Amino acid sequence: MIDMVTKVNDAINGFVWGIPMLVLLVGTGILMTALTKVFQISHIGYWMKHTLGSIFTDRHITKHTGTEDKSISQFQSLCTALAATIGTGNIVGVSSALIFGGPGAIFWMWIVAFFGMMTNYSENVLGIYYRKKNDKGEWSGGAMYYLKDGLGAKKGMKQIGAVLAILFSVFCLMASFGIGNMSQINSIAGNMKAAFRIPTLATGIVLMVLAGLVVLGGIKRIASVTEKLVPVMAIIYIVGALVVCVIHIDQFGAVFGAIFKGAFAMEAVGGGIVGSGIKMAITWGMKRGVFSNEAGLGSSVMVHSSSNVKEPVRQGMWGIFEVFADTIVVCTLTAFVVLSSGLVDLNTGEVLSASEGSALVGEAFSTVFGKLGPAFIAIAILLFAFSTVLGWSHYGTKAFEYLFGSSATVVYRVIFIVFILFGATMKLELAWDLSDTFNGLMAIPNLIGVLALSPVVVKITANYVNRKIKGHNERPMLSAFPEIQKEQEQGLDAGD
Repeated sequence: MIDMVTKVNDAINGFVWGIPMLVLLVGTGILMTALTKVFQISHIGYWMKHTLGSIFTDRHITKHTGTEDKSISQFQSLCTALAATIGTGNIVGVSSALIFGGPGAIFWMWIVAFFGMMTNYSENVLGIYYRKKNDKGEWSGGAMYYLKDGLGAKKGMKQIGAVLAILFSVFCLMASFGIGNMSQINSIAGNMKAAFRIPTLATGIVLMVLAGLVVLGGIKRIASVTEKLVPVMAIIYIVGALVVCVIHIDQFGAVFGAIFKGAFAMEAVGGGIVGSGIKMAITWGMKRGVFSNEAGLGSSVMVHSSSNVKEPVRQGMWGIFEVFADTIVVCTLTAFVVLSSGLVDLNTGEVLSASEGSALVGEAFSTVFGKLGPAFIAIAILLFAFSTVLGWSHYGTKAFEYLFGSSATVVYRVIFIVFILFGATMKLELAWDLSDTFNGLMAIPNLIGVLALSPVVVKITANYVNRKIKGHNERPMLSAFPEIQKEQEQGLDAGD
């Protein structure tokens, strides 16, 4: 049965992650970058000030909402989104990219991230603009809403928008069990067994209980956990990786050289055919880049839409920062740790170690930290992957809510928690393959929506820039729905 599932999945995966799909993903980012006049660079000081900088200077950003308010703070929405994106992709995914795509894969991961910033920005702008409140008073937003109410509002597109919204929700639901659950838990269980000899079943049971305590509490409990967990885990990992990089700083010239040579096939992967080398570098760099930062999937929009923000562009800027932090910072550090450790031949791109996945990264850390290296990575995987499970539980909940109503979401949460046990004991290869497939399937309807609604993103962006940066007196564009637009305008202030 598993072999049959694997064969079917391989066929779908090959179709989904073919060159046309990668072109669609990167092409959308390129288009949005051009249409917004390279916003991620032209306004880098502004969005950095109003994301990372605002955490330390603007109490409104981190202030918790009251018990009667079902939304979460902007900082909590970022942390929950980062919880879902900073996961095994930053460790296992980078390792896989280096093994199968060579050092050049990292360059293409950067390219995906650069343009993905504006894809993620666009998704979040649309998510806030088309979000609604459910019967519990919670904000509900995401690709399904801008497909149905945005794309569907165009002439002759009502049925297409509605169908694409349902397809996205179904794919998201399936993805939540793959990328958001089983692949993450599988990595945790494997590492706990390798590093501390803890049986995978025991790990699965403990994680199932812990996740249940958080997930069943809904978005506010998830957000309250992730806002504490994400900064701590990210800082610890970044500091550890920086120590390794500083110790091996003499290798950085060679590392950069290997990345750029490999990206353009000046050296083939493992001494193979040059054309094959560049294809592998591009494919694995892009696949693992998307797996890591999720730009184009439409996933993080669902938690960003739960924010108490009123300006769509403000949440869009958090989307830019999310991709920057995940790929440009964390993934790059992981790559430099491995490439500078001596475990990869920087001339040919060949991996000189028999280790794979997180074990390769653990071995790289051990060149500085000794026996503590693999243990450090095992703990990092535990924190990264578990936080991803928490974030994705919300994504799946919102997809389930769209399909079956808010009152039925407890059913999904229980099933999601039970699947944690399956993830701890299943085959790693199948878990990762399923994740890649569902990722790609999610991206298709989402990117159709982003492309079709790109003029809306441009108008909202221009409106914000004119008002907030150029000082023009214009009516803000806050919602596609008149009643929500009016309500948001009444509460608008400088912190939004």
